[in-house]
Amino acid sequence: MPRVGGKKLYHMLSPELQRLDGPTLGRDKFFALLRRHDLLVRRHRKYVATTNSQHRFHVYDNILTDLAVDQVNQVFVADITYIRLRENFCYLAHVTDLCSRNIVGYDLSMSLSIDGALRALRMALDGVADPRGLIHHSDRGIQYCSHDYTSLLLSNNCRISMGEAGNPYDNAVAERVNGILKYEFLLDSTFPDFDTAQRAVREAIETYNTYRPHLSLDYATPAMRYAA
Repeated sequence: MPRVGGKKLYHMLSPELQRLDGPTLGRDKFFALLRRHDLLVRRHRKYVATTNSQHRFHVYDNILTDLAVDQVNQVFVADITYIRLRENFCYLAHVTDLCSRNIVGYDLSMSLSIDGALRALRMALDGVADPRGLIHHSDRGIQYCSHDYTSLLLSNNCRISMGEAGNPYDNAVAERVNGILKYEFLLDSTFPDFDTAQRAVREAIETYNTYRPHLSLDYATPAMRYAA
């Protein structure tokens, strides 16, 4: 986790820090130490459009507003982000369990067609014993509004929810997952080819799910909370 945040790093290292001789290294001093050695993370934002909401397909209302999400497999959030290759781009579709922040399905493909999003969704649904009533939330991109995608959800008795066009806050957790994977796990790098990017994505998601503590989960990892 080369760019894990300072708070999480302090939490992860606390047992070792407590065993050190000398004065206790509190969080403020720990941040000062990181700053002195130029170890604080700098963020660089780049943007490539992955959402096409100008299409003929039906869009669904946002049914997450004021919904209390307190159990796993209650709400899945989905999004697509780009991964930069030396010559072009590839596209990462992912599905995340909203309660646990565990990435439950993903696919990397060379195209923004529906196929990658469908493969990620199938992976996510394969891990749910009974998906009836599960809410799937996304933006209004053509991939998520397409007949094949919505038909797969409806055939599994899932409910469909979509954010307002042009409002990233309506799918904030999925957007946050994009940022974590890119800026903490170096998926904002330029990869030489698709296979290299695919290996990096697989390793990043496994590490994110299994080892990265979340402040919103009281420093539990997504996999721990999803399995609880």
